[in-house]
Amino acid sequence: MFEATSHYEPAADRYDGMRYNRCGTSGLKLPAISLGFWHNFGDITPFEQMKALAFTAFDHGITHFDLANNYGPEPGAAERNAGRLIHRYFAAHRDELVISTKAGYEMWAGPYGDHGSRKYLLASLDQSLSRLGLDYVDVFYHHRPDPETPLQETMGALAQAVTSGKALYVGLSNYDGERLEQASAILDELHVPFVINQNKYNILDRTVERNGLKDTAKRLGKGLITFCPLAQGLLTDRYLDGIPADSRVAHDPRFLHESDVERVHGKIVALNEIARRRGQTLAEMSLAWLLHDDAVTSVLAGASKPQQILDNIGALRNTEFSDEELADIDRIALS
Repeated sequence: MFEATSHYEPAADRYDGMRYNRCGTSGLKLPAISLGFWHNFGDITPFEQMKALAFTAFDHGITHFDLANNYGPEPGAAERNAGRLIHRYFAAHRDELVISTKAGYEMWAGPYGDHGSRKYLLASLDQSLSRLGLDYVDVFYHHRPDPETPLQETMGALAQAVTSGKALYVGLSNYDGERLEQASAILDELHVPFVINQNKYNILDRTVERNGLKDTAKRLGKGLITFCPLAQGLLTDRYLDGIPADSRVAHDPRFLHESDVERVHGKIVALNEIARRRGQTLAEMSLAWLLHDDAVTSVLAGASKPQQILDNIGALRNTEFSDEELADIDRIALS
């Protein structure tokens, strides 16, 4: 299934410049910046490009690779390619890596191919392990709440993933505060190591502040890893002067549209001025803004070029904000 193992010698100083944060009150630590495989690890991306991204990340202390069963664009493709990378280049470093995957969105036809039933979750985990070529994942997430399946059943499936040895920890993704509290109580009763929540959070999207997720996770001692920290590229310098011809909006408007840029353009220009005064790019400040919050364990960032990974890590140079800066950011973003 996988090519023969090839030699890869990671940088000897790879842990020197990265910060590692504990997932809530658990023993698991994650790098402040994690690498997401949502984009750019499907079959439409050259394998050499994927390899360069993974090498750059690990060479700079990014030990966490985050996947899901449906990442592609073709579902399963990102896990297959991650399996090739892990087997061929990272086999000797498996114990230095945290590999996570998720199940909750549609993966196959019929009534058993999505959401939160015990049958779907455990079957999906087996399929993910087969694609990844691994005996276990470090974190297995339920990817989204399922209103039609009893929460006890879904949490019981996560418990089975751990007791079977196929996952070391479990996580929840896209839950709100109330449902998180209910799920956490069940998992505690089942003695399941539930350590992390994965939710969208950035300067422009404050949903986890409004729905109680962030406060509840912190109170319960659970970690929080944030996806879309740059709002699909809005919180970068890409759209300060309009829409570039080679931008995602111009070529792949599945997740970001021209109207999204127009709606927040004044805000990102104003936020960029705060970043400039701080000596940061808008992207660096946006990541730093998340990491200044002690409720946030890690920021999950994707990349299409190795330099973007290095730029993301650059945010760690300054994660301190004055009260005035935080107030200005809130005034602009929430207006």
